[in-house]
Amino acid sequence: MKKKTTIWVAAIFILLTIFFLKIGFSKSNDNDPKKDKKKGQKKVEAFIVTPTLLVDEISVSGSLQAFDEVELKNEVAGRVVKINLPEGKFVKRGTLLVKLFDDDLQSNLKKMQAQLALQQNIYNRQTELFKVNGISKNDYEQTQLQVSSLKADIEVQKTLIRKTEVQAPFDGTIGLRSISVGAIVTPSTLLATIRTDNKLKLDFFVPEKYGAEIKPGLKIKFTIANGDKQYDATVMATEKGIDNSTHNLKIRAIVNSSSKELIAGAFATIQLKLGENKNALMIPTQAIIPQEEDKKVIVAHQGKVHFVSVKTGIRKFSKIEITEGLQAGDTVVTSGLLFLKEKGKLKYSTISK
Repeated sequence: MKKKTTIWVAAIFILLTIFFLKIGFSKSNDNDPKKDKKKGQKKVEAFIVTPTLLVDEISVSGSLQAFDEVELKNEVAGRVVKINLPEGKFVKRGTLLVKLFDDDLQSNLKKMQAQLALQQNIYNRQTELFKVNGISKNDYEQTQLQVSSLKADIEVQKTLIRKTEVQAPFDGTIGLRSISVGAIVTPSTLLATIRTDNKLKLDFFVPEKYGAEIKPGLKIKFTIANGDKQYDATVMATEKGIDNSTHNLKIRAIVNSSSKELIAGAFATIQLKLGENKNALMIPTQAIIPQEEDKKVIVAHQGKVHFVSVKTGIRKFSKIEITEGLQAGDTVVTSGLLFLKEKGKLKYSTISK
């Protein structure tokens, strides 16, 4: 009995020894530096550079304006005696809109016209006398001078009378009037506004770096607030001078589209297509490594890490244009950039285009 017990104890001891030896061997394998190095190598994502179409387009804000718009004001102070300001109605150029009191000026005009008529008769008689030497040349010239002076005074008087009238400067639509008959107005009093309603212009600003790209004749598209419908316009002119405070260039375009939704003063969003490149090299923005003096990307060269300096261009959403440093077909690393070193081996998880 004792012999069997001894055998069982010895067997258990042998089994336990084998068990612990296996555990020790397993741990030693886990601590193997070669295995750690192989297991610790991280996979990275990569992107194959492929030529693609790049449209150089920017979006800026602007506002619609009436092609012609004027605040109607009188030139002289006076009392309003007649109003012809049909609110919201179309009027032709030269239409009398507002008339001020001018009875005193009209009386003076009639007086001057009577004096001119009398002086003209005297001048006509003296002309006949002068032909037969019946009057001195000096008297004849004095009469002639008086006639000319009266004519000039009459023209001045007519000008003063015209200043009591406000006429439509162009064909347009009258806005809301601000006066009534009997009101005493001054040259600073706003009577109403008049604007063209069949022709609009679009004013907007672009950053100075795009100034050279904007030229008369450039076709643009725009939308107005709370709408997705696009309208057409054509660049008419630029300010030819950069604003010192904003460093923007003012642009003016003529609206080619017509719609009841297009109202002077409305806010607009303008899409400017400045050009396109059919062979642009675009890569994901996360592939760029900012440096103090330049920018770098990691390019796979024979399966190893290679840092390359690049120059960037236009940014579009999650991608950016590379103008120098890369070629079509290059493989660029887009993840794990901080853990890679020059000439280190690469192992990919995904490769996209």
